[in-house]
Amino acid sequence: MKIVRARVLIPAEELDRNMLSRLERCARICYKSEDQMDATSQTSFIRSIMNSGHESVIEHEKITLMLITDRGVSHEVVRHRLGSYSQESTRYCNYHKDKFGQEITVIRPCFYQDDDPLYSLWKEACLAAEKSYFAMLAGGASPQEARSVLPNSLKTEMAVTYNIREWRHFLALRAHKTAHPQAREIAIPILKMFQDVLPELFSDVEYDTTFPEAQWAPVVLTDALFQELP
Repeated sequence: MKIVRARVLIPAEELDRNMLSRLERCARICYKSEDQMDATSQTSFIRSIMNSGHESVIEHEKITLMLITDRGVSHEVVRHRLGSYSQESTRYCNYHKDKFGQEITVIRPCFYQDDDPLYSLWKEACLAAEKSYFAMLAGGASPQEARSVLPNSLKTEMAVTYNIREWRHFLALRAHKTAHPQAREIAIPILKMFQDVLPELFSDVEYDTTFPEAQWAPVVLTDALFQELP
C-alpha cells in the first residue's frame, strides 16, 4: 500500500491573465462601452464589476485543474453541479495490475501525525481493505465488484472544470473553516494561487486563516497534459 499527500495540478496555461481582457470585452457589451477599453482598463473595470455583484459576466471564462485527493473529498467536489468532471474509475481500474504497482494508493489524512495512535488505526484499516480487495480479485471478483471494500481514503485523480463564478462559489465553501479538513487542504492553496495570479477575481474570497499552512496540499504547475513540469 502506498500513502501519499493530496495535491493539486494546474496547467500553467490555465492561469491566463488574458482572460481579464476577454471578460472585460464581454461585460462591456452590457453598457456598450467597448470604446473605453485600452491596455490599462481591465483591472479597474473588472474590479468595479465584481464590487457591483455583476458576476454573471465572469461565467464566460473557465479554469481546468486536476485534484489528487481521496474518494471522500471527491464526493463533495462533484456536488458542485455547475462543473465538468473526469475521474479515475474504480469500476475499470484494477489496482492489482502492474501499472498501479500491484497496490492501492491512499491519501494521508492531513489531521493526524505519524505518532498519533489514530493514524496507526487508520493505516491498519486501509491495509485490511487492500488485503480484502486483492483477495476478492483473486477469488474471481471483477474490479467493480471488489471496489466495495475499498476505503474512503483511496486516492483518486479528477480533472475539474468550473467557470470563474463557480470557482468562487466552490472556494468560498470548501476553504471555509466549517469545511472538512481535507477539503480545506486542497481548496485553500487553490484559492491562494488564484489570488496571486488573478486578484481582480478572487481577492475578496475568504478562507480559514487558522488552517495550518503545513497542511495545505502542494500546488504543482504542469503542462497541458497534467504532466509535472521539471
